[in-house]
Amino acid sequence: MTDRTTTLHIVAAVIVRGDGRALLVRKRGTTSFMQVGGKIEPGEEPLAALVRECAEEIGLDVDPASVRALGRRTAVAANEPDHVVDAHVFEVDLDAGAGPDDVDVQVRAELAEHVWVDPADPVASHPIAPLSVDLLREVAQPSPR
Repeated sequence: MTDRTTTLHIVAAVIVRGDGRALLVRKRGTTSFMQVGGKIEPGEEPLAALVRECAEEIGLDVDPASVRALGRRTAVAANEPDHVVDAHVFEVDLDAGAGPDDVDVQVRAELAEHVWVDPADPVASHPIAPLSVDLLREVAQPSPR
C-alpha cells in the first residue's frame, strides 16, 4: 500500500447454501468474484447497508434477525488500484434446509454473474477478490459458535 491508499467502507455478505457452497458475484467489467455487498452510504448503519445491497444486487430480501455479525476485515480492493476495503462482514442465514435449487438469486444492478463455489477450493475455477479468499477460508474451516 502507498501513502495515497484510499479506504472504502463496505459491507460483505457471507451467504452459504444448505449444501455448503458459498455465493460469489462478479461486477460488470471486472474479473474478480467477491461477496455480495458494497459501499456504506453516509449516515447508513452497516446492517441496513447489507440489507439494501442484498436486495439491489441479487433480489434477496434479508431479515435483519437472520444475520450474524462476523466482525470487520481489511483487504486490498480487488478492482480499484491504491484502495483497501474496511468491511463489516455478516453471515446471512439462508433456510438451513435449502437445497441447491431452493435459493433464488437474481443478478441485478452492476452485477454480471454469480457462482456457487466450494469454500475449500474456490480459486480452482474463478479469480477471487482478496477479501473473499480470506472469508471463504473461514467458511471452509468454521470456528465453534
